[in-house]
Amino acid sequence: MLYAKVVLGLPIDVAFDYSLPQGFGNRVCVGARVWVNFRNRKSVGYVVGLTKSSAIRNIKDILGLVDERPLLSKEMLLLARKLADYYCCSYGEAIESILPPELRKGKNLEGAPQRDTLLSEPVTLGSVPQVLPQVLHDLEPKRRWEIYVEEAKRAQDAGRSAIILFSDIQLVLRAKEIFEKAKVNDVHALYRKEKEEFMVWQEVRSKESSIVLGTRSAVFAPVNNLGLIILDHEEDSVYKQEQVPHYHAREAALMRAEIEGAKVILESFSPTVGTFYPVKDEKTEYRLIKRQKAYPQVKIIDTKRMPYAERKSKEIFSRLLTDAIFSVLNSKGKVLVFINRRGFATYAACHNCGKALKCPACNISLVYHFDQDILRCHHCAFKMEPPKICPNCNRGYIKYSGIGTDKIESELARIFPQARIGEDIVVSTSFILKDEERNFDLICVLNIDNALNRVDYMAAEKVFYLLSGLITLTDKKIIISTSFPQHHCFEALVKGDPRIFYNEELRFRKQLKYPPFRHMALVKARGRDEQKVKKAAEDLFEKLKAGSKGVEALSINPGDPPKLRGNFYWQILLSGLSPQKLSKFLKIHLKDCRYSGIIVTVDIDPL
Repeated sequence: MLYAKVVLGLPIDVAFDYSLPQGFGNRVCVGARVWVNFRNRKSVGYVVGLTKSSAIRNIKDILGLVDERPLLSKEMLLLARKLADYYCCSYGEAIESILPPELRKGKNLEGAPQRDTLLSEPVTLGSVPQVLPQVLHDLEPKRRWEIYVEEAKRAQDAGRSAIILFSDIQLVLRAKEIFEKAKVNDVHALYRKEKEEFMVWQEVRSKESSIVLGTRSAVFAPVNNLGLIILDHEEDSVYKQEQVPHYHAREAALMRAEIEGAKVILESFSPTVGTFYPVKDEKTEYRLIKRQKAYPQVKIIDTKRMPYAERKSKEIFSRLLTDAIFSVLNSKGKVLVFINRRGFATYAACHNCGKALKCPACNISLVYHFDQDILRCHHCAFKMEPPKICPNCNRGYIKYSGIGTDKIESELARIFPQARIGEDIVVSTSFILKDEERNFDLICVLNIDNALNRVDYMAAEKVFYLLSGLITLTDKKIIISTSFPQHHCFEALVKGDPRIFYNEELRFRKQLKYPPFRHMALVKARGRDEQKVKKAAEDLFEKLKAGSKGVEALSINPGDPPKLRGNFYWQILLSGLSPQKLSKFLKIHLKDCRYSGIIVTVDIDPL
């Protein structure tokens, strides 16, 4: 008798044995979906193996077949297994992260092509060589698109497929337009609504070779004969999945390329420190493309050395900044004022009792938006009208402080009444980096120290990424106001040498055993009862502190933020020599940890 090894899209990393009823034996194959009874519910399962014997008694029969042909190739099954081992999730959860939502619900494939039947033996990597990615640094938009088209055509000419990932849907649309103008055949975009994306998914699966353009999940596009994967702006945090499993598209791309023998290109104007690190050991091909535009003058204003009157003043713009803006406006130039915050005021509190106005669901300070006269939470959908008097003491009036984009626009309109705000002077947050065609004569950077001073070992890297992106928007001048002018982040920008930043950052991280020298894991506990969440997290921390060789429980803290959308959060930070060791350790130690009303999740390599 034959038995099927079946996994489900649940946080249970076990393959369950199901017997094959008479007549099913030759119709069930590895990589296909089946209907099974699991905990008295009809569920979709995924066949990952076939066996002639089982040690389990009272085995249930498979209820029915969803597919009579493999839905998942042996390469995609292996990718799912590697994702599960890396990101501390179950095999079934990893498989479901690869598939479109409609297939997870048991939807049939329409006109699915015949695929080879897969082996029942475990799939292994064998002698596949390790992939050494190329890193393209500091490409200008036009040259970047040219390289993408050239590489995709080269793959296509060799009968191979290509996947190109973008951080934004608008970039996917732009890429599709460019590829069509370049007369590249079989170009498909995976970015649409669920039903439309499923249709594209099926079409791609039926072709021998194709070019797929898409966002993060397109890394799992079911292309045949994969030869190339490109990540555009690989440093962008949107490539990290927020839901379980918390995979990163870059790591998934490298895993898939290793399995299928494909080439990987990582493009960035500021590669992550983890991406740059192998360059030092010549494990990665690194190409710094010479800018066609002139490198701008980078001027640092040391706010500690400003005149005493200016430092004590509540003015947003220093004399140096206003003079520089005046000069550019007088010569009909365009100015970008960059700030790391949205809104008018970033803090609203009672003048009498000092109590801040916070979101009831997230316990985070509300942000005042002047143009709408509304207080908003930037973490959930909560909004409210500003109260006339303090709801806490019923006496004091509400005072607004802090700097946001609305407030800066208001101040600029006062200082430069003849300037057109939004045209002559643009005020923006990091959203401006998506508009790669813009060009400014002057960029002024405000409030960057807030980002640099965050309690986050990646704070400097994130600031360097932001500023490196801004530099691509000008060939004239950028002025940065900071209290830390000697920081290696600014030194690298002033000298136009990114290696200054990377070398110092790597030295700092090696000394403190931060990534990429060790890997991190974040165990998060969440629930509606604050005390229950805290107690569960403390109990988990004590169990994890026992540790094992190569894994260390470092700290336990309230979440950041501690409350979000009605849930309270606590988190435990762990360090390990490899993601796989962390994942294996946590699967063992969290297996029997169950807390009523508490959900525990794991994020490997958190951002």
